[in-house]
Amino acid sequence: MKTKLNIAIVALAATMTSCYDVLDKVPTDRYTDAVVWNDPALLDMYLAELYACTPVMINDATCLYDSSPMNRDGNDWGTVMGYSEQMEGTVRMLEITDEAKYNFGAQAHMLDIKDNGFQVNSTQMQWWGNAYYTIRNLNDFIERAAESSISNVNERIAEARFLRAFCYFAMVKRYGGVPLITEVQSIDADSTALYPKRNTEKELYDFILKETDEISEILPSATDAGRANKWAALALRSRAALYAGSIAQFGSVQLDGLLGFPNGEASLYYQICYDASKKIMSESPYALYNADADKVENFKNIFLKKGNCEAIMVKQHTGPSASDGGKNRWSWDMTECPRPNVWGVGNYHGPYLDMAEEFEYIDGTPGKIDRAYAKNRLWTMEELWGNKDPRFAASIWTNGTSWPDAVGGVLGENTIDMHNGIISKDGTLIDGRYDSYEGVAAIGDQLTRFKELSCTNTGFGVMKYLDPTANNMNWFSESTTDYLIFRFGEVLLNYAEAAFELGRTSDALDAVNQIRERAGIAKLTSIDREKIHHERKVELVFENHRYWDLRRWRTAVTALTRTYSGLRYIYDAASGKYRLDFVDDIDGRPQTPTFPEKNYYLPIGHGRTSANPNLVENPGY
Repeated sequence: MKTKLNIAIVALAATMTSCYDVLDKVPTDRYTDAVVWNDPALLDMYLAELYACTPVMINDATCLYDSSPMNRDGNDWGTVMGYSEQMEGTVRMLEITDEAKYNFGAQAHMLDIKDNGFQVNSTQMQWWGNAYYTIRNLNDFIERAAESSISNVNERIAEARFLRAFCYFAMVKRYGGVPLITEVQSIDADSTALYPKRNTEKELYDFILKETDEISEILPSATDAGRANKWAALALRSRAALYAGSIAQFGSVQLDGLLGFPNGEASLYYQICYDASKKIMSESPYALYNADADKVENFKNIFLKKGNCEAIMVKQHTGPSASDGGKNRWSWDMTECPRPNVWGVGNYHGPYLDMAEEFEYIDGTPGKIDRAYAKNRLWTMEELWGNKDPRFAASIWTNGTSWPDAVGGVLGENTIDMHNGIISKDGTLIDGRYDSYEGVAAIGDQLTRFKELSCTNTGFGVMKYLDPTANNMNWFSESTTDYLIFRFGEVLLNYAEAAFELGRTSDALDAVNQIRERAGIAKLTSIDREKIHHERKVELVFENHRYWDLRRWRTAVTALTRTYSGLRYIYDAASGKYRLDFVDDIDGRPQTPTFPEKNYYLPIGHGRTSANPNLVENPGY
């Protein structure tokens, strides 16, 4: 009996030991916290996910095209389509500026924003729920990684701080002051933590500037493409300080100091911008890209050649990939290209004639076309556009622009044909969709779908970032060009603006002339605020600066409350040239495009102010 009892005890002990062994085993289908924070590869994988969850760095796209839990802002069906970095989100900001007209795409309701501005419950372009989701994860990363034994963990923490600063920059430029949360909130925290009040706009900018200053001393001078380094931190510092200086100079204090800056502080922020920009200019390895003799190709290649000397920080795009949830792709080529196009359209946005005219001629004379003179003669495309600032042809395509496989008609193969009507030899206008004259279609190939859909066309398309080798016949998300989050050209323009506002006109003139010399146009002999603003408009066109520039300068009410024009090319059969028809109010909307003054700050929204009674709504909503 005793022997049997001993055997039973031994068996029970063996069973218990076996159970404890099972409990001690590391799961094979997931990683534990202890492993993640002490494994360099896993830490980098987590950080890469946090980069992806900051899509707002890429042309202010606000969500991801997948089922990511970050997609928390209510953008109706457009949450994962119209506003994602992979799909159409990167083109949305073009539609509400004075740069381009909406032609086609998934988010036609953006037209209402252009007509009437953002209203209290507008969901477009929101960066709030997604921002705080990402900020919480960044705060968690910063806190937990601080306990890691990895040798270079401080650099990784600095990258997370950079992303957090960028998230807050994207918020403050939208809403002004927002709750500044830098620690992980516990679900059982008190109400002051769970229902925070808004910090002031000044406090947000000061936080961003403090963070970028500190992390610029931690981050390496060089790193893998696509990761924040010392110079990216200083570029964000330069941009944010310029915004703060402008708002301090041109804005006003509202909501008892919640919005705006005290009088006299503009120069403090301009000086920060000046110093950060100067450091990049004098100490970094970056410079204006100027490797190609042809000035048009040279400017194009800033955006097409990966790893070029101007790219301070980029979002790398490697094309289609199911394994990464599509986070390393975007759709710029398919949406903005001329035909041929997978849906037979392309040309989602038509740059306005007014924007085309902003580009000067090579000798520095204004680019404005004399309407009366232009209507009274016929033109070749070389006569019309041949002597323009090379940045024009590098940024905008139009009738006669070379493009692979474009059906050019009388213009020849591989040429964009945008003629809209033919004048016969007896002077008759022929412009039906299926009409022709002497074997020439009345409507150029590029405009056939426009004619079928009764959609007006400005006569132009977006060339910047277009890769002529891209596959535009395979739906979305095929573009492989890198997106330039920060480039040296912007830093020079930031420097020029800050220098001018500080009274250092010679520094401002020199910086602007570096930009113009690279472009291939005449240098300026004098500088003023208007010339600096103009240079930003043409150099940075379609790069998501214009809308935010107009807001920070407090000129958007005037600049964006107006109608715009387009250009119709009519082919003259007798001469082989073109008659020009200038089309006023090319948007053709019942409401004139309008920027309400309240839109200098976007609304917090009823849903958020109801959920958190400590949030004060912005003025006018």
